[in-house]
Amino acid sequence: MTEDILTVEKIENKGFAKRLETVEEYYFSTKLRQVRQMISEGKPVLNMGIGSPDLTPPPKAIEAMVKALGDEKAHEYQSYQGLPELRKGIADFYKSQFDVALDPNIEILPLMGSKEGIMHISLAFLNEGDEVLIPDPGYPTYSSVTNLVGAKSVFYDLKEQNNWMPDLEALESRDLSKVKLMWINYPHMPTGTGGSLELFKRLVAFAKRHQVVLVNDNPYSFVLNDNPISIFQIEEAKEVALELNSLSKTFNMSGWRIGMVSGKQEFIDAILKIKSNMDSGMFYGIQKGAIEALKLGSEWFDSQNKIYKRRRKLIFQLAEKLGCTFNKEAVGMFVWAKLPFGNRSSETFIDTFLIEKNIFLTPGTIFGKNGEGYIRFSLCIREEKIQEAIDRLD
Repeated sequence: MTEDILTVEKIENKGFAKRLETVEEYYFSTKLRQVRQMISEGKPVLNMGIGSPDLTPPPKAIEAMVKALGDEKAHEYQSYQGLPELRKGIADFYKSQFDVALDPNIEILPLMGSKEGIMHISLAFLNEGDEVLIPDPGYPTYSSVTNLVGAKSVFYDLKEQNNWMPDLEALESRDLSKVKLMWINYPHMPTGTGGSLELFKRLVAFAKRHQVVLVNDNPYSFVLNDNPISIFQIEEAKEVALELNSLSKTFNMSGWRIGMVSGKQEFIDAILKIKSNMDSGMFYGIQKGAIEALKLGSEWFDSQNKIYKRRRKLIFQLAEKLGCTFNKEAVGMFVWAKLPFGNRSSETFIDTFLIEKNIFLTPGTIFGKNGEGYIRFSLCIREEKIQEAIDRLD
Protein backbone atom coordinates (compact mmCIF):
# COMPACT_ATOMS: atom_id res chain seq x y z
CA MET A 1 0.00 0.00 0.00
CA THR A 2 2.85 2.38 0.90
CA GLU A 3 4.54 1.67 -2.46
CA ASP A 4 1.30 2.42 -4.30
CA ILE A 5 0.94 5.77 -2.54
CA LEU A 6 4.55 6.69 -3.32
CA THR A 7 4.06 5.77 -6.99
CA VAL A 8 0.97 7.98 -7.24
CA GLU A 9 2.82 10.85 -5.56
CA LYS A 10 5.73 10.50 -8.02
CA ILE A 11 3.34 10.60 -10.99
CA GLU A 12 1.51 13.64 -9.61
CA ASN A 13 4.80 15.41 -8.97
CA LYS A 14 5.57 15.13 -12.68
CA GLY A 15 2.32 16.95 -13.37
CA PHE A 16 -0.71 16.39 -15.53
CA ALA A 17 -0.93 17.26 -19.21
CA LYS A 18 -0.52 20.98 -19.85
CA ARG A 19 -3.63 20.95 -22.04
CA LEU A 20 -5.69 20.65 -18.84
CA GLU A 21 -4.61 24.20 -18.04
CA THR A 22 -6.49 25.44 -21.12
CA VAL A 23 -9.94 24.24 -19.99
CA GLU A 24 -12.18 24.15 -16.96
CA GLU A 25 -14.59 21.41 -15.97
CA TYR A 26 -17.82 21.86 -17.94
CA TYR A 27 -20.14 24.29 -16.12
CA PHE A 28 -23.06 21.88 -15.94
CA SER A 29 -20.82 19.16 -14.56
CA THR A 30 -19.94 21.29 -11.54
CA LYS A 31 -23.30 23.03 -11.10
CA LEU A 32 -25.31 19.83 -11.21
CA ARG A 33 -23.26 18.52 -8.29
CA GLN A 34 -24.60 21.45 -6.27
CA VAL A 35 -28.14 20.77 -7.50
CA ARG A 36 -27.88 17.07 -6.58
CA GLN A 37 -26.52 17.98 -3.16
CA MET A 38 -29.44 20.33 -2.54
CA ILE A 39 -31.91 17.64 -3.61
CA SER A 40 -30.24 15.12 -1.29
CA GLU A 41 -30.78 17.62 1.54
CA GLY A 42 -34.50 17.56 0.81
CA LYS A 43 -34.75 20.85 -1.10
CA PRO A 44 -37.35 20.88 -3.93
CA VAL A 45 -35.04 21.99 -6.71
CA LEU A 46 -36.54 22.47 -10.16
CA ASN A 47 -33.93 21.99 -12.87
CA MET A 48 -34.78 24.32 -15.75
CA GLY A 49 -31.24 24.73 -16.99
CA ILE A 50 -30.37 21.60 -18.97
CA GLY A 51 -31.35 20.89 -22.57
CA SER A 52 -31.79 17.16 -22.12
CA PRO A 53 -35.11 16.07 -23.65
CA ASP A 54 -37.42 14.48 -21.08
CA LEU A 55 -39.86 13.21 -23.72
CA THR A 56 -39.62 9.62 -24.94
CA PRO A 57 -38.01 8.53 -28.22
CA PRO A 58 -40.26 7.31 -31.04
CA PRO A 59 -41.83 3.93 -30.12
CA LYS A 60 -40.79 2.50 -33.49
CA ALA A 61 -37.16 3.37 -32.74
CA ILE A 62 -37.31 1.61 -29.38
CA GLU A 63 -39.00 -1.44 -30.90
CA ALA A 64 -36.36 -1.64 -33.63
CA MET A 65 -33.53 -1.41 -31.11
CA VAL A 66 -35.00 -4.13 -28.89
CA LYS A 67 -35.68 -6.41 -31.85
CA ALA A 68 -32.12 -5.92 -33.09
CA LEU A 69 -30.69 -7.38 -29.87
CA GLY A 70 -31.40 -10.86 -31.21
CA ASP A 71 -29.69 -10.32 -34.55
CA GLU A 72 -26.70 -12.53 -35.25
CA LYS A 73 -24.23 -9.66 -35.56
CA ALA A 74 -25.77 -7.34 -32.98
CA HIS A 75 -23.01 -7.66 -30.40
CA GLU A 76 -19.96 -7.61 -32.64
CA TYR A 77 -17.73 -4.66 -33.40
CA GLN A 78 -19.46 -2.50 -35.96
CA SER A 79 -18.18 -0.57 -38.97
CA TYR A 80 -16.55 2.78 -38.19
CA GLN A 81 -18.76 4.21 -40.93
CA GLY A 82 -21.98 2.80 -39.53
CA LEU A 83 -24.44 0.48 -41.19
CA PRO A 84 -25.01 1.22 -44.91
CA GLU A 85 -28.75 1.41 -44.25
CA LEU A 86 -28.15 4.03 -41.53
CA ARG A 87 -26.15 6.21 -43.91
CA LYS A 88 -28.90 5.79 -46.50
CA GLY A 89 -31.47 6.71 -43.86
CA ILE A 90 -29.56 9.91 -43.11
CA ALA A 91 -29.32 10.71 -46.83
CA ASP A 92 -33.06 10.10 -47.28
CA PHE A 93 -33.78 12.32 -44.25
CA TYR A 94 -31.71 15.17 -45.68
CA LYS A 95 -33.46 14.81 -49.03
CA SER A 96 -36.98 14.77 -47.60
CA GLN A 97 -36.47 17.46 -44.96
CA PHE A 98 -33.98 19.85 -46.62
CA ASP A 99 -34.13 18.85 -50.30
CA VAL A 100 -30.37 18.22 -50.05
CA ALA A 101 -28.71 15.36 -51.94
CA LEU A 102 -25.95 13.53 -50.05
CA ASP A 103 -24.10 10.44 -51.23
CA PRO A 104 -24.50 7.92 -48.38
CA ASN A 105 -21.31 6.10 -49.39
CA ILE A 106 -18.87 9.02 -49.26
CA GLU A 107 -20.53 12.15 -47.83
CA ILE A 108 -21.99 10.94 -44.51
CA LEU A 109 -20.28 9.71 -41.35
CA PRO A 110 -22.43 8.62 -38.37
CA LEU A 111 -21.14 9.75 -34.98
CA MET A 112 -21.67 8.84 -31.34
CA GLY A 113 -23.41 12.15 -30.85
CA SER A 114 -22.39 15.36 -32.57
CA LYS A 115 -20.30 16.43 -29.56
CA GLU A 116 -17.63 13.87 -30.46
CA GLY A 117 -17.77 15.26 -33.98
CA ILE A 118 -16.52 18.61 -32.69
CA MET A 119 -13.41 16.86 -31.39
CA HIS A 120 -12.94 14.70 -34.51
CA ILE A 121 -13.26 17.70 -36.83
CA SER A 122 -10.83 19.74 -34.75
CA LEU A 123 -8.25 16.94 -34.68
CA ALA A 124 -8.64 16.40 -38.42
CA PHE A 125 -8.25 20.04 -39.49
CA LEU A 126 -6.31 21.97 -36.85
CA ASN A 127 -2.61 22.23 -36.18
CA GLU A 128 -1.11 23.88 -33.14
CA GLY A 129 -1.36 27.64 -33.54
CA ASP A 130 -4.17 27.58 -36.10
CA GLU A 131 -7.00 29.97 -35.32
CA VAL A 132 -10.70 29.13 -35.04
CA LEU A 133 -13.60 31.57 -35.31
CA ILE A 134 -16.08 30.84 -32.52
CA PRO A 135 -19.44 32.58 -31.88
CA ASP A 136 -19.92 34.61 -28.69
CA PRO A 137 -22.37 33.62 -27.30
CA GLY A 138 -22.04 30.02 -28.41
CA TYR A 139 -21.67 26.41 -27.35
CA PRO A 140 -18.72 26.26 -24.88
CA THR A 141 -17.41 23.00 -26.35
CA TYR A 142 -16.23 24.81 -29.51
CA SER A 143 -13.63 26.76 -27.55
CA SER A 144 -12.70 24.03 -25.07
CA VAL A 145 -11.95 21.54 -27.85
CA THR A 146 -10.05 24.20 -29.80
CA ASN A 147 -7.87 24.82 -26.77
CA LEU A 148 -7.36 21.11 -26.08
CA VAL A 149 -5.95 20.51 -29.57
CA GLY A 150 -3.55 23.45 -29.25
CA ALA A 151 -5.31 25.84 -31.60
CA LYS A 152 -6.39 29.37 -30.71
CA SER A 153 -9.98 30.46 -30.08
CA VAL A 154 -10.85 33.73 -31.81
CA PHE A 155 -14.30 34.89 -30.81
CA TYR A 156 -16.65 36.80 -33.08
CA ASP A 157 -19.50 38.82 -31.64
CA LEU A 158 -23.15 37.95 -31.90
CA LYS A 159 -25.32 40.72 -30.47
CA GLU A 160 -29.01 41.29 -29.98
CA GLN A 161 -29.02 44.49 -32.06
CA ASN A 162 -27.81 42.42 -35.03
CA ASN A 163 -30.32 39.62 -34.32
CA TRP A 164 -27.50 37.42 -33.02
CA MET A 165 -25.93 37.11 -36.47
CA PRO A 166 -22.25 37.65 -37.32
CA ASP A 167 -21.07 41.03 -38.57
CA LEU A 168 -19.13 39.80 -41.60
CA GLU A 169 -17.90 43.29 -42.45
CA ALA A 170 -16.26 43.53 -39.03
CA LEU A 171 -14.76 40.07 -39.52
CA GLU A 172 -13.37 41.05 -42.92
CA SER A 173 -11.41 43.87 -41.27
CA ARG A 174 -9.52 41.42 -39.03
CA ASP A 175 -6.38 39.46 -39.81
CA LEU A 176 -7.77 36.09 -40.88
CA SER A 177 -4.55 34.64 -42.28
CA LYS A 178 -4.27 32.01 -39.53
CA VAL A 179 -7.96 31.09 -39.40
CA LYS A 180 -8.57 27.49 -40.44
CA LEU A 181 -12.04 26.74 -39.12
CA MET A 182 -15.23 28.67 -38.34
CA TRP A 183 -18.05 27.37 -36.16
CA ILE A 184 -21.59 28.50 -36.84
CA ASN A 185 -24.79 27.21 -35.25
CA TYR A 186 -28.17 28.01 -36.78
CA PRO A 187 -30.76 27.64 -35.43
CA HIS A 188 -28.60 29.22 -32.76
CA MET A 189 -28.07 28.00 -29.24
CA PRO A 190 -28.56 29.70 -26.80
CA THR A 191 -30.42 32.63 -28.40
CA GLY A 192 -32.90 30.76 -30.63
CA THR A 193 -32.15 32.82 -33.76
CA GLY A 194 -33.23 30.76 -36.75
CA GLY A 195 -30.70 31.98 -39.29
CA SER A 196 -31.53 32.13 -42.99
CA LEU A 197 -30.38 30.86 -46.36
CA GLU A 198 -29.25 34.39 -47.17
CA LEU A 199 -26.96 34.31 -44.13
CA PHE A 200 -25.63 30.90 -45.16
CA LYS A 201 -24.96 32.21 -48.66
CA ARG A 202 -22.89 35.08 -47.27
CA LEU A 203 -21.04 32.76 -44.89
CA VAL A 204 -20.17 30.30 -47.67
CA ALA A 205 -18.82 33.17 -49.78
CA PHE A 206 -16.81 34.41 -46.77
CA ALA A 207 -15.35 30.94 -46.18
CA LYS A 208 -14.37 30.61 -49.83
CA ARG A 209 -12.66 34.02 -49.87
CA HIS A 210 -10.57 33.21 -46.82
CA GLN A 211 -10.07 29.47 -47.36
CA VAL A 212 -11.82 28.62 -44.11
CA VAL A 213 -13.64 25.38 -43.33
CA LEU A 214 -17.16 26.35 -42.26
CA VAL A 215 -18.95 24.00 -39.84
CA ASN A 216 -22.66 24.41 -39.18
CA ASP A 217 -23.79 22.68 -35.98
CA ASN A 218 -27.45 21.98 -36.73
CA PRO A 219 -29.25 19.94 -34.02
CA TYR A 220 -32.22 22.28 -33.41
CA SER A 221 -33.79 22.56 -36.88
CA PHE A 222 -37.03 20.78 -36.04
CA VAL A 223 -37.82 22.13 -32.57
CA LEU A 224 -40.45 24.91 -32.75
CA ASN A 225 -39.11 25.85 -36.16
CA ASP A 226 -41.29 26.14 -39.26
CA ASN A 227 -38.33 26.67 -41.57
CA PRO A 228 -35.66 23.95 -41.19
CA ILE A 229 -32.56 24.77 -43.22
CA SER A 230 -29.22 23.16 -44.02
CA ILE A 231 -25.97 24.81 -45.09
CA PHE A 232 -25.97 22.45 -48.08
CA GLN A 233 -29.00 24.17 -49.54
CA ILE A 234 -26.47 26.77 -50.67
CA GLU A 235 -24.83 26.09 -54.01
CA GLU A 236 -21.07 25.41 -53.67
CA ALA A 237 -21.36 24.95 -49.89
CA LYS A 238 -19.83 21.48 -50.11
CA GLU A 239 -16.58 23.05 -51.32
CA VAL A 240 -15.97 24.62 -47.91
CA ALA A 241 -18.58 23.35 -45.43
CA LEU A 242 -19.41 20.53 -43.09
CA GLU A 243 -22.65 20.07 -41.17
CA LEU A 244 -23.18 18.32 -37.87
CA ASN A 245 -26.58 17.00 -36.93
CA SER A 246 -28.02 14.85 -34.19
CA LEU A 247 -31.00 12.74 -33.21
CA SER A 248 -30.75 13.95 -29.61
CA LYS A 249 -33.16 16.87 -29.80
CA THR A 250 -35.13 15.94 -32.91
CA PHE A 251 -36.10 12.46 -31.68
CA ASN A 252 -35.51 12.68 -27.88
CA MET A 253 -32.56 10.30 -28.17
CA SER A 254 -29.87 12.29 -26.34
CA GLY A 255 -28.76 9.34 -24.23
CA TRP A 256 -28.44 7.11 -27.29
CA ARG A 257 -25.52 9.25 -28.54
CA ILE A 258 -26.17 9.27 -32.25
CA GLY A 259 -25.43 12.01 -34.73
CA MET A 260 -23.73 12.54 -38.05
CA VAL A 261 -21.38 14.80 -39.98
CA SER A 262 -21.91 15.45 -43.67
CA GLY A 263 -19.71 16.99 -46.34
CA LYS A 264 -17.57 16.22 -49.34
CA GLN A 265 -15.58 12.99 -49.47
CA GLU A 266 -12.20 14.63 -48.86
CA PHE A 267 -13.45 16.14 -45.59
CA ILE A 268 -15.29 13.00 -44.45
CA ASP A 269 -12.25 10.79 -45.16
CA ALA A 270 -10.08 13.05 -43.00
CA ILE A 271 -12.53 12.87 -40.09
CA LEU A 272 -12.81 9.09 -40.49
CA LYS A 273 -9.05 8.76 -40.01
CA ILE A 274 -9.48 10.29 -36.55
CA LYS A 275 -12.69 8.51 -35.62
CA SER A 276 -11.43 5.06 -36.60
CA ASN A 277 -8.61 5.45 -34.09
CA MET A 278 -10.90 6.52 -31.25
CA ASP A 279 -13.80 4.03 -31.16
CA SER A 280 -14.82 0.64 -32.49
CA GLY A 281 -18.15 1.49 -34.07
CA MET A 282 -21.61 2.36 -32.81
CA PHE A 283 -23.75 -0.29 -31.11
CA TYR A 284 -25.82 -2.15 -33.69
CA GLY A 285 -29.14 -1.81 -31.88
CA ILE A 286 -28.84 1.96 -31.61
CA GLN A 287 -28.20 2.19 -35.33
CA LYS A 288 -31.29 0.10 -36.06
CA GLY A 289 -33.38 2.35 -33.83
CA ALA A 290 -32.00 5.46 -35.50
CA ILE A 291 -32.92 4.12 -38.94
CA GLU A 292 -36.57 3.90 -37.89
CA ALA A 293 -36.55 7.34 -36.26
CA LEU A 294 -35.21 8.96 -39.43
CA LYS A 295 -38.20 7.64 -41.39
CA LEU A 296 -40.60 9.79 -39.35
CA GLY A 297 -41.93 13.01 -40.80
CA SER A 298 -44.21 15.95 -40.07
CA GLU A 299 -46.63 14.03 -37.83
CA TRP A 300 -43.81 13.29 -35.38
CA PHE A 301 -42.46 16.86 -35.40
CA ASP A 302 -45.95 18.32 -34.98
CA SER A 303 -46.71 16.11 -31.98
CA GLN A 304 -43.47 17.10 -30.25
CA ASN A 305 -43.87 20.79 -31.00
CA LYS A 306 -47.40 20.89 -29.58
CA ILE A 307 -45.88 19.91 -26.24
CA TYR A 308 -43.02 22.39 -26.55
CA LYS A 309 -45.43 25.21 -27.47
CA ARG A 310 -47.43 24.65 -24.29
CA ARG A 311 -44.26 24.60 -22.24
CA ARG A 312 -42.87 27.69 -23.94
CA LYS A 313 -46.06 29.62 -23.22
CA LEU A 314 -45.60 28.90 -19.52
CA ILE A 315 -41.90 29.77 -19.66
CA PHE A 316 -42.87 33.12 -21.17
CA GLN A 317 -45.08 33.71 -18.12
CA LEU A 318 -42.22 32.83 -15.79
CA ALA A 319 -39.80 35.11 -17.63
CA GLU A 320 -42.29 37.97 -17.55
CA LYS A 321 -42.73 37.52 -13.79
CA LEU A 322 -38.99 38.01 -13.47
CA GLY A 323 -39.24 41.20 -15.53
CA CYS A 324 -37.26 39.69 -18.42
CA THR A 325 -37.63 40.57 -22.09
CA PHE A 326 -37.32 37.97 -24.85
CA ASN A 327 -38.05 37.21 -28.50
CA LYS A 328 -41.29 35.24 -28.87
CA GLU A 329 -40.32 34.30 -32.44
CA ALA A 330 -37.14 32.46 -31.41
CA VAL A 331 -36.88 28.72 -32.16
CA GLY A 332 -35.35 25.69 -30.48
CA MET A 333 -35.83 24.20 -27.03
CA PHE A 334 -34.73 27.19 -24.96
CA VAL A 335 -35.97 30.66 -24.11
CA TRP A 336 -33.18 33.25 -24.06
CA ALA A 337 -34.19 36.20 -21.88
CA LYS A 338 -32.65 39.52 -20.94
CA LEU A 339 -32.58 40.38 -17.26
CA PRO A 340 -34.26 43.66 -16.26
CA PHE A 341 -31.29 45.13 -14.41
CA GLY A 342 -27.80 46.05 -15.53
CA ASN A 343 -25.96 46.14 -12.22
CA ARG A 344 -26.15 42.46 -11.34
CA SER A 345 -24.33 39.69 -13.16
CA SER A 346 -26.16 36.74 -14.71
CA GLU A 347 -24.28 34.25 -12.53
CA THR A 348 -25.05 36.20 -9.36
CA PHE A 349 -28.73 36.23 -10.28
CA ILE A 350 -28.72 32.50 -11.06
CA ASP A 351 -26.93 31.57 -7.84
CA THR A 352 -29.27 33.70 -5.72
CA PHE A 353 -32.35 32.39 -7.53
CA LEU A 354 -31.24 28.82 -6.92
CA ILE A 355 -30.76 29.36 -3.20
CA GLU A 356 -33.86 31.50 -2.62
CA LYS A 357 -36.36 29.80 -4.94
CA ASN A 358 -34.78 26.36 -5.46
CA ILE A 359 -34.93 26.88 -9.24
CA PHE A 360 -31.90 26.27 -11.45
CA LEU A 361 -31.57 28.31 -14.62
CA THR A 362 -28.56 28.84 -16.87
CA PRO A 363 -26.55 32.09 -16.80
CA GLY A 364 -25.83 33.54 -20.22
CA THR A 365 -22.20 34.08 -19.34
CA ILE A 366 -21.30 30.42 -19.74
CA PHE A 367 -21.82 30.95 -23.47
CA GLY A 368 -19.47 33.94 -23.67
CA LYS A 369 -19.07 37.56 -22.60
CA ASN A 370 -21.99 38.65 -24.80
CA GLY A 371 -24.22 36.44 -22.67
CA GLU A 372 -23.82 38.77 -19.70
CA GLY A 373 -27.19 40.15 -18.67
CA TYR A 374 -29.09 37.15 -20.11
CA ILE A 375 -30.40 33.87 -18.74
CA ARG A 376 -31.59 30.69 -20.48
CA PHE A 377 -34.67 28.62 -19.68
CA SER A 378 -34.95 25.03 -20.91
CA LEU A 379 -38.18 23.58 -22.28
CA CYS A 380 -37.15 20.10 -21.13
CA ILE A 381 -39.36 20.16 -18.06
CA ARG A 382 -43.00 19.15 -17.56
CA GLU A 383 -45.74 21.77 -17.61
CA GLU A 384 -46.76 21.18 -14.00
CA LYS A 385 -43.18 21.83 -12.89
CA ILE A 386 -43.04 25.10 -14.85
CA GLN A 387 -46.33 26.11 -13.24
CA GLU A 388 -44.84 25.27 -9.85
CA ALA A 389 -41.93 27.59 -10.61
CA ILE A 390 -44.37 30.36 -11.56
CA ASP A 391 -46.29 29.82 -8.31
CA ARG A 392 -43.09 30.12 -6.28
CA LEU A 393 -42.76 33.72 -7.46
CA ASP A 394 -46.18 34.75 -6.09
